[in-house]
Amino acid sequence: MITMNDYCQRVFGEKLYKLGLDAGFTCPNRDGKLDTRGCIFCSGAGSGDFTSGRDVDLDTQIEEAKKLVAGKYKGDSYIAYFQAFTNTYAPVEKLRELFYKAASHPGVKVISIATRPDCLQSEVIELLSELNKKIPVWVELGLQTVKKSSAEYIRRGYELSVYDEAVRRLKGIGVHVITHIILGLPRETREDMLETVRYVKSAGSDGIKLQLLHVLKGTDLASDYEAGKFAVLSEAEYIDILMDCLKVIGDDMVVHRLTGDAPKSLLIAPMWSADKKRVINDISARIKDLDLR
Repeated sequence: MITMNDYCQRVFGEKLYKLGLDAGFTCPNRDGKLDTRGCIFCSGAGSGDFTSGRDVDLDTQIEEAKKLVAGKYKGDSYIAYFQAFTNTYAPVEKLRELFYKAASHPGVKVISIATRPDCLQSEVIELLSELNKKIPVWVELGLQTVKKSSAEYIRRGYELSVYDEAVRRLKGIGVHVITHIILGLPRETREDMLETVRYVKSAGSDGIKLQLLHVLKGTDLASDYEAGKFAVLSEAEYIDILMDCLKVIGDDMVVHRLTGDAPKSLLIAPMWSADKKRVINDISARIKDLDLR
């Protein structure tokens, strides 16, 4: 298994730490272009719950994020992570201004951009190609699942072919493509989840983020959970599935995330995930015994 730290050591010669940023964007699943409700699992912060917030200018966000990680990271090399909502869903000149501003900050070695595969128009691809010649660019695509009924349930809003085309175009300009998937979506079997991992691998994604399904307050997913429409994974179930995913991945993709976490103030389930340090230790113990041959 190749971890993000392994990859950074190999490519940059050092560990890099992510600085979560909220650039003030929205999403076609929220502004009415596709829907107004957002994805069924997404919080009101659009996955940017750990950023300083959109009311803070980008320069200040970066400096505040550096201070936030200073207690656990003694280096001075960072990834500027445009995390909240859809970070290519804006006029290209606005994107250019923000991405180049982040790239100019001391210590920023990578620009990582979380977005949707259906928000990568030709002019955006051209900008990313231009930017990638000046600083390494990672693009993080929210796929979540390849199961059609699950994609419809979570209100993903685009077909699988759109993801395929996005990966093809991004790899064509040489950026590092990372795909987000969720383990534990309602009514998905272990085989469904493994099929998503296999698909992402075959599509040519350079990296993968494996995310435990979190049920957060204020989401439509929470309403379904509280109505008893589905159960969340236990820790043992999650780690078992995760180990199977890692066997599929092998050394063919960089593993950028093994579980993820959620703000404790918003978390409804699974509550075992709130103790992130213990969960990571439990996962690490299992990985030591994992045969990836």
